[in-house]
Order: sequence, then structure tokens, then C-alpha cells
Amino acid sequence: MDNLSYIVFICIIVSFALMLPLMEKKARGVVAFMIVGIFSCLFVSELNNVLLRSFHNDMYYVTTTITPVTEEIVKAIPVLYYAIVISDDRRTLIGYSYAVGVGFALLENILILVENIYDVSIFWALVRGFGSGLVHGVCTVAVGYGISYIKKRRKLFWCGTFALLSTAIIYHATYNLLVQSDLQYAGILLPIITYIPLILLLKKSDASGDKRETPQKAENDPA
Repeated sequence: MDNLSYIVFICIIVSFALMLPLMEKKARGVVAFMIVGIFSCLFVSELNNVLLRSFHNDMYYVTTTITPVTEEIVKAIPVLYYAIVISDDRRTLIGYSYAVGVGFALLENILILVENIYDVSIFWALVRGFGSGLVHGVCTVAVGYGISYIKKRRKLFWCGTFALLSTAIIYHATYNLLVQSDLQYAGILLPIITYIPLILLLKKSDASGDKRETPQKAENDPA
């Protein structure tokens, strides 16, 4: 079915869009960026199909060298736009960045599922959920987390943004390469062992931020 991607996209996006008016501001922002991630996946899937045909349907080559570039750049665009134009608040950027990655992974997994319905299994679902879901989320969070620092340092902005995108692309390409090789289980574990330190780092950063804010509040409070 030629319009399968659009059918799945509409079924998902309508439900999410109808949630927005009923939600609080912070939750609405997260869901809105999930919608952005879903739309990004639809756009990239069409772009990747064009590139796949251009490279004679060489799936292995395209998924290890081309799609990490297109996917990470497209996912990063809304995060960079929000950080540059609206706000570079680190906590907000992390939440919105991960929402973009989750939205992207959600549509991607569903499209792969319906296209390979007879070849999937519970193991496949676990691999896609913990593998692809975390890869897209971690890569986008890395860009969002990093941009919150380099935006304030104008001399580092362009080279820093390039470095963040390059890191996300290389990480994504490494994952795609591993899961299609004899080291498949190493590829599956890669996003998991990356996600755990990331959570610990963010919690430590939040704790440090709270400690810095507490004395300032105490100084400002009247005796």
C-alpha cells in the first residue's frame, strides 16, 4: 500500500493533536515536540526512500552511512530552533529533545512493524523499544543538552553545533552498524549502557543546580 506511511501518521498524529488543548502548559510542550518528532520521521522516511533508490537499494550501505546523517540533522532542527529563538533552559531542552526522539522512534517502529508484520516477534519489539527508541532519544538529548552550553558562547556556537551533530551521527551509525553485524547484542546494549550514565549525569546536574539556587533564595528572603 503506497500510502501506508501517511495512514499510520494520520492515525497517530490526530490523537496526539486532540490531547493538546486539554493539557497543562509543560505537558503540552512535551506532547507538541513528540508530534514534531513524528512529523520528522515521516519526512525523513520519504527522503531516505529517495536516497535508497539513488544508491541502488543497498540497504546496508544506506542505513550505516546515509540515514544517520539525515535523521540526526532533521531531528536536531526543531531543538536548535527552540534553543536559539525561544529558550535555552537546559531542563526544558532535555525534555523537549527526548520527546522529539521518542516521537521519531514511535512512528519509525510502527512503520517497520506493519511492513514486516510476519517476521516480527516479542524479541524484535524489545530490541526496537530499548534499541531504536533509546538511540533516537539519546542522540537528540545530546544535541539539546550541548546546545544549552554553547549557545551562550558565540565563538564556539558553529563549531560546537557541528561537533554535537557529528557526535549524534557517529553514535547512530555505530548502532546501525553493530545491529547488522555479528556483534548484534553489543549494538542492542550500546544505547542501554549509554542511557544509564546519561540519567545519572542529569540527576547530578539537577542536584547541583538546586544547591546553587537554595543559597540565592535564602539571601533574597527577608529576615
